[in-house]
Amino acid sequence: MKEETKTMYNYNYKNNYNKVVIIGLGQLGLPVAKYVKEHGFDTFGYDINQKTMQSAEANYGIKQATNFGDFDVLIICVSTHRPDDMFTPQVDGLMSVVEKISREAKAGALISIESTIPKGTSKRVFEKVDHRLHVVHAPHRWYALEEEVHGVNQLRIVGGVSNCCLQHGLNFYDGREVVPQTTETANDKLSETSLIDNSNTNATTNSNNHVHFQQQQSTNHGRVTIPSTTTSMARTTGLKTLSIPMHPVSSVEVAELTKIVENAHRYLQIAFAEELYLYCKSNSISFSELRESLNTKWNVEVLEPRDGIGGHCLPKDTKMFINSSNTIRSKILQAAVEIDEDYREYIQSREKKGSMGSVAITKDKKTQEVEPNQLLYSKKIN
Repeated sequence: MKEETKTMYNYNYKNNYNKVVIIGLGQLGLPVAKYVKEHGFDTFGYDINQKTMQSAEANYGIKQATNFGDFDVLIICVSTHRPDDMFTPQVDGLMSVVEKISREAKAGALISIESTIPKGTSKRVFEKVDHRLHVVHAPHRWYALEEEVHGVNQLRIVGGVSNCCLQHGLNFYDGREVVPQTTETANDKLSETSLIDNSNTNATTNSNNHVHFQQQQSTNHGRVTIPSTTTSMARTTGLKTLSIPMHPVSSVEVAELTKIVENAHRYLQIAFAEELYLYCKSNSISFSELRESLNTKWNVEVLEPRDGIGGHCLPKDTKMFINSSNTIRSKILQAAVEIDEDYREYIQSREKKGSMGSVAITKDKKTQEVEPNQLLYSKKIN
């Protein structure tokens, strides 16, 4: 039986990246919308909260979008946690937005998912829009306290569902064009080739002295080897671009995993600091002095534990990674989650007792009752 083929709608992206909508105007989406507008694009915003849209328009000139028709680029910045529990991942809201996009967006437009998503989500989106739109994942990296250095414009990862998707994403974000050298086979098998930035393998700057591209993680003398039907990347001229340096990866799954593993790694670092703190408390050692001595070594950085691992990203994204495999689950991350629970229990106990001592409560995993005279760091027995 002949396999049904899907048509990827394409158009001349060189002349069509002008009208952009940012979907979700919260902590992530609003800085993105402001950045897009500052770079000369006709910028719109969409949010389920009407007051949020009104505020973005009144304060930053982000026009309100009521539907997703006639946009060249749709940037998704919606939350990917449960509404009632920000520590638990959920993509229902994102897929609801994609359903609306699939009905309203014009064929050939670019969808860029900047929200943090579980592995496999980008291809689900691609299927949902019936292959009519290009889909890339360009996960955000943004730190509110250092927005000038670690804001929207820092080095980012981008992966495409297909080669042409990646081409569109790179051109919009980075101003680079993937120059085709070979022809795809009928079954869309990809040849192993290299992508080269012809401008400079170290760095080039634009008129604002912004580092436009820097191959920080490249190998093989400035080349990034990825499965592709293209062999070089050249600067485009005269086109509007976000001027964000992008690191392309060979598959959209790599882009999805990069983001959640980044945060899982940070979770591990904090959990180790928490466990070390508990160790010090139960062995009458000064944690601050030990930490200071450890951090004198050039490649050691023990963090300072505070109130437990919280925020919108680390707990949720760590769970995304733990749940990303059907065959193996990270034992070290699951242990880190337990350590954070122990640490939180200790902090709560210390606050109740008003003491800085090492004695804390320990919960029995079967009865969940408090045993008041044990050290929290002690090995728990199931």
